[in-house]
Amino acid sequence: MQHIMVYITVENMDEAQMLGKELVSSNLAACANIHRIDSVYRWGCKIVEDKEVVLILKTISEMFDELKETVRSLHSYDLPCICWNISGDEDYLQWVSDETRKL
Repeated sequence: MQHIMVYITVENMDEAQMLGKELVSSNLAACANIHRIDSVYRWGCKIVEDKEVVLILKTISEMFDELKETVRSLHSYDLPCICWNISGDEDYLQWVSDETRKL
């Protein structure tokens, strides 16, 4: 079992809270952290500066595909940022395992 941290950006706090609650309540993630951020990115030929919200999820790799599809189905962006990878403290990762739905 590989533990992962999934990084997702969303448009606003309401969307982040909705996604976080959905993913944790469905046991696709053990925990969701939500933070306001300033983003600078290229979209087409323009440099865009935006206020966004980042959602950081702790889960296991076996849940990633279902988590990703759930996020895509609920996300407001045409092309949502959904990135992952983590290693970390064994006790904390055990908690993530315990709180994440088993296959």
